[in-house]
Amino acid sequence: MEHGERWAFDGKLHGETCKLRIGGETVWLLKPATFMNKSGIAVASALRYYKIAPEECLVAHDELDLPPGTVRMKFDGGHGGQNGLRDIMAHLGHGKFHRLRVGIGHPGHKDKVTPWVLGRPSAADEDAIMIGLGRAFDVLPLALSGKFEEAMKRLHTAA
Repeated sequence: MEHGERWAFDGKLHGETCKLRIGGETVWLLKPATFMNKSGIAVASALRYYKIAPEECLVAHDELDLPPGTVRMKFDGGHGGQNGLRDIMAHLGHGKFHRLRVGIGHPGHKDKVTPWVLGRPSAADEDAIMIGLGRAFDVLPLALSGKFEEAMKRLHTAA
């Protein structure tokens, strides 16, 4: 965090939370402490506790189908085999939430996916991912102000 915000563990939310302001809006961040394939427990708990509608939630997740550094936003849809999204959708009963799809690339063969996802990216991939996340952070004020389509357009057409 750049502004001195601190993460704190909250057992009832099954994860760490951090409150900050982006573009004048209060935002709660959640890092589930559950295994990724059980992240729906934390997401659903936090949405209930903070009285946030799923449609106002943005879930950031890795995306094998996008090259490292490519970051895309979308609303609604399926889980595409992503186990964290699958669990969130199971707990919410639908997929009507925003997603920040963070490209990590594909290792080339399905047998290599698990170590790829759980492993550390190469230095070049990590740099590309961090640059992509920076671009996403730059458009968050637009999304938070209700201009999600404009935020998506700017993010998707960024260099």
